Amino acid sequence: MKKLPIGIQDYKEIIKGNYIYVDKTKYIFDLIDNGKYYFLSRPRRFGKSLTISTLYYIFKGEKELFKNTYIYDKWEFKEYPIIRISLLDTTSNTEEELKEGLLKIIKKEAMKNEIKIESNHYKYAFDELIYKLSKKGKVVILVDEYEKPILDNINNKEKAEKYREILRDFYVTVKSNDEYIKFVFITGITKFTKTGVFSALNNLNDISLNRKYSQMLGYTQKELEFYFKKHIEETAKEMGISKEELLKEIKTYYNGFSFDGEHFVYNPFSVLRFFDERKFQNYWFESGSPSFIYEYVKGRKIEYEDLVKYTVDSLDFTTREIEDANANIFFAQAGYLTFKGIKKYGITEKYILDYPNLEVKNSFSKLILEANYGLNEETYEKIYEIYELVEKNEIKELIEEIKRIISAIPYNLHQKRESYYHSLIYTILASARLNITAEELTNLGRSDLVLEHNNKIYLFEIKLDKSAKEAIEQIKEKKYYEKYISENKEIYIIGININSEKRNIDEYIVEKL
Repeated sequence: MKKLPIGIQDYKEIIKGNYIYVDKTKYIFDLIDNGKYYFLSRPRRFGKSLTISTLYYIFKGEKELFKNTYIYDKWEFKEYPIIRISLLDTTSNTEEELKEGLLKIIKKEAMKNEIKIESNHYKYAFDELIYKLSKKGKVVILVDEYEKPILDNINNKEKAEKYREILRDFYVTVKSNDEYIKFVFITGITKFTKTGVFSALNNLNDISLNRKYSQMLGYTQKELEFYFKKHIEETAKEMGISKEELLKEIKTYYNGFSFDGEHFVYNPFSVLRFFDERKFQNYWFESGSPSFIYEYVKGRKIEYEDLVKYTVDSLDFTTREIEDANANIFFAQAGYLTFKGIKKYGITEKYILDYPNLEVKNSFSKLILEANYGLNEETYEKIYEIYELVEKNEIKELIEEIKRIISAIPYNLHQKRESYYHSLIYTILASARLNITAEELTNLGRSDLVLEHNNKIYLFEIKLDKSAKEAIEQIKEKKYYEKYISENKEIYIIGININSEKRNIDEYIVEKL
């Protein structure tokens, strides 16, 4: 079997080291053959740096590295002078530190190309480097994590704006040197606004939400089954399940990311880690910076329904700077939410947002419980017990456990809204690594919560200051269960009433259909 390139972002090392490379060079060929200036945003650990590296070796003219890939016999593989910038290499505790970091990157690139830079100003040094390099040929500019200093200070609006001004001055150099440039490719986590970092670089083609490039990063189902065939077989054998069962579970845990609302991809980092360790864990989420996300959630008191109740369109991603954007826009760009479908309003298309998969749903729900509801480690132990209760189909005990968790939430955090309790109960169940969905559409309406586990369906309807009987009657009247009957699964309907004075469940009814 070919090795798994965990943490390896250098294309040459992957090819020379006999690691798996999922061939994305068709997308790259389309870009370099048809245009000049591109921008692509994707969540962290999604292959942005590997894409930059792949472009680097293509423009270095190293043709033999691309044998057996799509681009091998289609590109000229001429060597171009290249400026390769990664803002991961900068520190940004102060404005001066950022400026010094940018200057250091430029001087390092100059040294690689045996060029001496006279200027000690980050902007003018960049300008000087492009001009001097162009004596060797038209210049290729590759930028990775273009906005990292801004994201590092997302909870400090004043600082973020100052850093944005510095980066704006830096990147405008690219446009003023158009005559010397062959190709530009810039990546980051967040999309830019028309007044932001690239306001002067208005010729950038933003392909972040372009259908043609929606599967350029991440693994498609076809790619997963082709490139990881041997790993799939070996893992299924070790886990004692069929290949089909394994693929179904991998899809539930790690698939579901979409950048156009129609095509879906797997998180590459989680897939590689899964095949390495051969057990289902929340690899991607736990590899990030949960403390930063924790502060963001806590500061804004975010609930699940706040994130998914509104559809969004492409303009929502470029109207405000990231520190001022609505939480759902921020989390969609960061990868904690994704496009789960498209709603059409005449000729206008809007995206439906939700968690991409079980990994993100579970981890993010835990974080919300801690940041928003003040739950401690002792309460988390109860959450782990919830999975066991569902596994044993002990529904009444499950609801009693949910009641105990709700009672641990400080009274001042409760809100007298039905949607508050929908979000809370959803988040508790999602934290327990259960496959729970909210507002599941049927032809007659939306059921509040749907839990699927072990060939069983649990339909929850939650009321505030009404009655459990009324909740059950609504499920029956709207026939929320009808779509599941043909699936030959056991169906349970659960009506819950919340008493706003007691701030908890005071009544529930469970029926098996």
